[in-house]
Parts: sequence; structure tokens; C-alpha cells
Amino acid sequence: MSKTRRQQSGSRSRKKRNTRLRHYRQSILMICMVLVFLSGALAIGSLSLNAKNAGYKDQEKELQAQIEEEKQRSEEIDEYEEYVKSDQYIKDTAEDKLGLVDPNEIVFKPSK
Repeated sequence: MSKTRRQQSGSRSRKKRNTRLRHYRQSILMICMVLVFLSGALAIGSLSLNAKNAGYKDQEKELQAQIEEEKQRSEEIDEYEEYVKSDQYIKDTAEDKLGLVDPNEIVFKPSK
């Protein structure tokens, strides 16, 4: 009887070992699947972030170009402000709007 008990206990331990091994393999498989899924999600997120980054770089270039244009416009406005403060501006405005001329200037009028 002791031989049959040993055989039964040996088969039980083999069954337990096989069951444990099967659970271990299933656990490893599940962990690998989760890691693959997370890696895929990370790769997709990385691609979308790279696309956004490229868009932001293009936008930054456009904004830098706008800044340069506005700086040039600001310089032109400063130059015009200096011109408006000068006597030449007053003289040019008087000639254009009021038709005034210098005393030593000759005015030619077109014939009709």
C-alpha cells in the first residue's frame, strides 16, 4: 500500500507542479502582453508629440518672421515721426493742401 500512496502522491505533486508551471507561463504571457501594449501606446504617443513639436516649430518660425516685420514697421513709424516733426513736412503739407509756394519759386500752370 505504501507504493500506491507514493505513486498517488507523486502524481499529485506532478499535477501541482504542472498546474503551477501553467499558471507561471500564463502570468509571464500576460505580463509580456501588457508590456507590448504599453510599448505600443508609448510609441504612438511619441509620434503624436513629434508631430505637435514640428507644428510648434513652424508656428515659431512664422511668429519670428512677424516679429521682424513689426520691428521694421516700428522703425518706419519712428522715421515718419521724425519727418513729421521737421520743417520739411510742414512745407510739403502747405504746398500740397494749401497750394502755397516759396517767394523765389516759379509755378507753371498747365494750359487748358
